[in-house]
Amino acid sequence: MFHLVFALPSLYVLARFVWPLSAPFAIKLALAVLILGASQFHLWNRLSSGSVFAPEFPRALILLFNGAFGAILLLALMQIALDLAALVVLAVRRSPWLIPDGLRVAAGVAAIALAALGVFQATRVPELKDVEIAIRGLPPQFDGYRLLQLTDLHITRLFPASWTRSVVERSNDLGVDLIVVTGDLIDGTLDMRRADVEPLRGLRAPDGVWVIPGNHEYFFGYEAWMRHFAELGMHPLANGHTVLRRGEGALVLAGVTDVSAAETGDPGPDLGAALAGAPAGAPVLLLDHQPRNAAEAAARGVALQLSGHTHGGMILGLDRIFALANNGFVSGRYPVGDMVLYVSNGTALWPGFALRLGRPSELTRITLRAAP
Repeated sequence: MFHLVFALPSLYVLARFVWPLSAPFAIKLALAVLILGASQFHLWNRLSSGSVFAPEFPRALILLFNGAFGAILLLALMQIALDLAALVVLAVRRSPWLIPDGLRVAAGVAAIALAALGVFQATRVPELKDVEIAIRGLPPQFDGYRLLQLTDLHITRLFPASWTRSVVERSNDLGVDLIVVTGDLIDGTLDMRRADVEPLRGLRAPDGVWVIPGNHEYFFGYEAWMRHFAELGMHPLANGHTVLRRGEGALVLAGVTDVSAAETGDPGPDLGAALAGAPAGAPVLLLDHQPRNAAEAAARGVALQLSGHTHGGMILGLDRIFALANNGFVSGRYPVGDMVLYVSNGTALWPGFALRLGRPSELTRITLRAAP
């Protein structure tokens, strides 16, 4: 069913774009074979590694597959728009409008160009995004406190050791007090990704580097990965907290596991356990990979929740689909009761759909301010 769903755009392109073209049958057949082959990118991933989430092809081939798959999706959307326009013409003029080949070819060229741009934007080392967030009850000692949020790195052959090293170097140059990583660091087993994640050992911040799992950690051996993250110098926060102090001021940093944990028999998110023993009156900064349960966190008195998971929706306009699956949260800042939720677009994204148009990746540097 998974592979059939991802094949649907290609079937529409074959029926409404390729078949009506005034071209020799051999050319249309060749196009059909290429389109169907590219549409099964995730099946080839499964055959290469045993998982649709971890392609084990050379990076250049993964880039090519993502570009082709993205072009198919974009072309399907353009063809739907052309077909709707044809229906409007039919309704108004009472006569059919035959979409000219030139217009179809132009749509195909535009889809390929946009897909190439989208893959480039998805796979580059992200730019810095500065965000200032006011928090009620923030101790004056933490006014101006700066933290860096990394999330959804999806370290793979698409985002290998060289990319990871560049992210680490850029992160260390930002002069933050704290680094948090809000899940989905990898796609692949520890044996597959050991060398690619090694540069994470170099992350540095005065108050440390703290990490929570995302849903993808559970696909590839949650316990082994969390132990390895600790060996790399990151501090796991799995339904727990730590207290950050500046003089007499305190800030609670808490983290929960992912909602998908139950599917593998691992402990699910437990905000009560995460906050047990936390000093009363200290603002709580919560790390939760998925933003969907933000209202629960707000009801428990959390001041700021940092999440990822959505990749910002990846394509402006289509991001509304991702918002529906995450209780309306997809990208940026949201007021949730007295709490602020920030959903990062992600440092990278799943290599099975590496495309960004209007939703850029980000290194998110957050400056905390005391709210009036």
